Amino acid sequence: MRAVFIDKDGTLVENVPYNVDPDRIALTPGAALGVRQLKARGYRIIVVSNQPGIGLGLFPASALAAVEARLRELLPIDGFYYCPHRAEAGCACRKPSPAMLIRAALEHRLRLSECWMVGDILDDIEAGRRAGCRTVLLDNGNETEWEVNAARVPHFVARHVAQAAAQILDDSLLAA
Repeated sequence: MRAVFIDKDGTLVENVPYNVDPDRIALTPGAALGVRQLKARGYRIIVVSNQPGIGLGLFPASALAAVEARLRELLPIDGFYYCPHRAEAGCACRKPSPAMLIRAALEHRLRLSECWMVGDILDDIEAGRRAGCRTVLLDNGNETEWEVNAARVPHFVARHVAQAAAQILDDSLLAA
C-alpha cells in the first residue's frame, strides 16, 4: 500500500496557532482538490502533525478528537497521528523524527518507499526523507529557519496541495 503523509497546520489547514476549535478549521487553497485526487488514485491520506500545545498545557490531548472529526468531515483521510510534546522536550516522535510515519506505515501496512510526505517546513521534509519517502515542500512562506542539509532537501516544491498532488500523480516523476 502507498500513502501520502501530510502535515496539518499550514499545509492542509490554514495555520492558526494552537487551534483546536473545529469551527475555525479552514482548508488551505487546493487542499480538498489535491487530497481527493490522491485518494482517487489509490493513495491513503495520513495526517501527521506536531501538536506542542498539549505539552505546553494550552489544551488537552482530548481536544484533538474534535479536530480529527472535523478533518474527516472535510476530507477523506485514513489516519491522524500527532506528537503531543513541546519542541524542547526531546521526544522521539516529533518531526523531524520519522516516528509518526513509521508507526502509521506499520499500522496501515504501507511501503514507505512508495509513500510521500507533503509539508510546509523542512522538518516535514526531513521526517519524510528519514522514513524513506519522497517529499514535496509547500513553498508558502511558512519555513523560517532554512537550515538545509541533505536530509532537508525536498524532492519537489509546490505552492499548494493541489500542485503537490499533480506532481505526485505525474507518472514521469514517479519513474524518475
